[in-house]
Amino acid sequence: MDRTYGKCVIVSAPSGSGKTTIVKHLLKVVPDLQFSVSATSRPPRPDEHHGKDYYFLSADAFRKKISESAFLEWEEVYQGRYYGTLKSEVERIRYSGGHVIFDLDVVGGDNLKQYFGGEALSVFIRPPSIAELEKRLRNRSTESEETLKVRLDKAARELTYIDRFDCVIVNDDLDTACREAEEKVASFLTS
Repeated sequence: MDRTYGKCVIVSAPSGSGKTTIVKHLLKVVPDLQFSVSATSRPPRPDEHHGKDYYFLSADAFRKKISESAFLEWEEVYQGRYYGTLKSEVERIRYSGGHVIFDLDVVGGDNLKQYFGGEALSVFIRPPSIAELEKRLRNRSTESEETLKVRLDKAARELTYIDRFDCVIVNDDLDTACREAEEKVASFLTS
């Protein structure tokens, strides 16, 4: 890839591991880091906004973009719930010389790492345990028992991907995890 392009930082984790909080911290403290807004077919949560948190698309619109090869990667994460990384979003940031940070599920993060290779640092945020992950998801109060079970089963599968990532940060203390992520990302971007 052209050296004038910005680099990529991929942050992935099972849902509820703290990846979004860590990404938000990195955006505040690391210069030239810009968030890649993902697309999804799920409805927005009350505090989410189109174009800022996600590009919210209908399932039909999402499938149309798949057929147009508009995504670097995409996945049907849950039945009828698509998530993907738009090529146009990444190109916009990288072509301007900015560094892109992605907040992705584990499979999406692994797919992007394979795509970008050495131009990307892939960071896996690991919860201290599945029991702690369950507690965090319950505290969100956004999950039914059924969706909670689906998320925990998915998390167990996602933990098997851990060796595919460049580094692993255990989020048992958020401040420590944020500092560790900041050090690793700053080192990668300046190398």
